[in-house]
Amino acid sequence: MAGDQLSEVFSLIEVQGVLTGGLAARGPWVSSAPITHPLKFVAMLSGRARLRTDGLDAPIELAAGDVGILNNCQWLELRGGPMDVTPDERQPDLPLAAMLGADPHHEDAFLGGRIDLNPGGEALLRQALPPVSHVRGAEPGAAGLRDTVNRLFSELARQRIGSAFAVRQYGQLLLLEMLRAYLEQAEALPSGWLQLLADKRLSPAVTLMHTEPGRSWGLAELARACAMSRASFAERFRRVAGLPPLTYLSQWRMLQAQRALSDGDTRISALAAQLGYGSESAFSNAFKREVGISPASYRRRVRAADAEPAGSLAAP
Repeated sequence: MAGDQLSEVFSLIEVQGVLTGGLAARGPWVSSAPITHPLKFVAMLSGRARLRTDGLDAPIELAAGDVGILNNCQWLELRGGPMDVTPDERQPDLPLAAMLGADPHHEDAFLGGRIDLNPGGEALLRQALPPVSHVRGAEPGAAGLRDTVNRLFSELARQRIGSAFAVRQYGQLLLLEMLRAYLEQAEALPSGWLQLLADKRLSPAVTLMHTEPGRSWGLAELARACAMSRASFAERFRRVAGLPPLTYLSQWRMLQAQRALSDGDTRISALAAQLGYGSESAFSNAFKREVGISPASYRRRVRAADAEPAGSLAAP
């Protein structure tokens, strides 16, 4: 069930993996930059690198197929080659495009990107992830992640017809595979929706809220679905999810609303009724508290963003 729930949440939070750059280098090298986006990822295409960022006591060793996810970090440094080489002694970095036609086994290469989500989705994901996550491509549960990284590398290297479209699609799939592998590998998940989706005891209640968000669910009914007392259910849910069950239900409704406002011309009054609100004004007030703007303003903003031309892959 956790896999189905993850796919559903993934769709609702409107997540996009946006590739912002890449780099390849031979021999000793260093690449560093400030981070200006709350959620950042680095996918190692080939070779190895040592990742440093604020809050880490020691660097993380990234191997080919590994991904590092950075949550609210301020700066990033990646270093390859011998540990004792200083930046002044390093060989020049090679632009990604310059090395992709070469043998990938003789270069260190990585792609960097950001994770874009709708406002509710960003809050959920940032709460659910630690400051730095290391997802290992060599682990048994990460076959999908390894395959996606390899396909990304192939599309970039071969530059066939339609490669730009394929790279965008694989960037999206990369995020899903990262989270799947992270759930498999994490020894202790922070409180949040990822831990909630992995909790089998609470799964019946989560399924009810997800499938019928407009119903007026009560604690007693949700607890009964999990064969728990009301007090035990409320305490476990708050500990696992980091918030009370009915607050989670309200957030879930707002995610449903954001997707509906993004995808179609559903009337706001009809959407309010569908999600269990007694009036359009009650729904609009709840939406503005959660998202920061009114439903109508959110719809206009999404449509304006969709009308903008897509950007190209930038330099690291």
